[in-house]
Amino acid sequence: MTNQLAIIQKDITDSVNNKLGELQKEGLVIPQNYNASNALKSAFFKLQEVKDKTGRPALEVCTKDSIANSLLDMTVQGLSPAKTQCYFVVYGTQLQLQRSYFGTQTVLKRLSDVKDIWANVIYKDDVFEYENYHGRERLLSHKTSFENRDKDILGAYAIVQTTEGEEILTVMTKKEIETSWGQSKTSQSVHKKFPQEMAKRTVINRAAKAFVNTSDDSDLLIEAVNRSTENEYEPTVKDMGDIEEVKREIEQNANTEEIDIQEPPTPVQDADYEEVVQQEQQQASFADGPGF
Repeated sequence: MTNQLAIIQKDITDSVNNKLGELQKEGLVIPQNYNASNALKSAFFKLQEVKDKTGRPALEVCTKDSIANSLLDMTVQGLSPAKTQCYFVVYGTQLQLQRSYFGTQTVLKRLSDVKDIWANVIYKDDVFEYENYHGRERLLSHKTSFENRDKDILGAYAIVQTTEGEEILTVMTKKEIETSWGQSKTSQSVHKKFPQEMAKRTVINRAAKAFVNTSDDSDLLIEAVNRSTENEYEPTVKDMGDIEEVKREIEQNANTEEIDIQEPPTPVQDADYEEVVQQEQQQASFADGPGF
């Protein structure tokens, strides 16, 4: 089995590296400090821990094409699972990359008109003031205290700082955040276990959405960003056993250009629809983060 995994890893890694080289010739810019080879090695190490609902390894259940395209999306965005910037989930026989909010921050900073992005949680007894200025929300003040961090969450906000120094505010109430969580595919236990971090993740995703889809940066980067963004604002599949519905969802969100990798001669059986949140992400401390 070890030899088989090594062969799969080499085939997919070679295909991803070759495709990445082609995309770079077409104009894709990879961050100078990003080592795609190291990121791919880290990704395969993480993938060995990912399983479907029945406990079968993702590397056995998922098609090679979906694995290769997920890894390609990872490298195009310059992300690394070792830094908890992204993780992998299983939808039927398809593997999909999803970003953590650390990854969303990393990618957004790659856009030419974005300098920085950050988020904060608003707790009970905080003093939070903002205004509508010329049709845009603008932060006036947020006063908090250390003791308030153990109190109820009232909301969260994210600020995107542009290269021109403008700070664009996105605010969400607790009810809006919980509504988004209700539409999310992420395990609800993660929301309950890490409410502060998940609130930041949600508001950052909402703030980033407008910038990503109005950016004039590389379409290759934008497409990869959109494919690996979990849409928390649209209904998700309710019937977890409806594999045909899952397949339609995958087809609608599939890469427009796939890496052509020959499938193994033995067909792979379909798996139940389920996102696999890695055990490491669920049990991590706040210092490491649960892979948001």
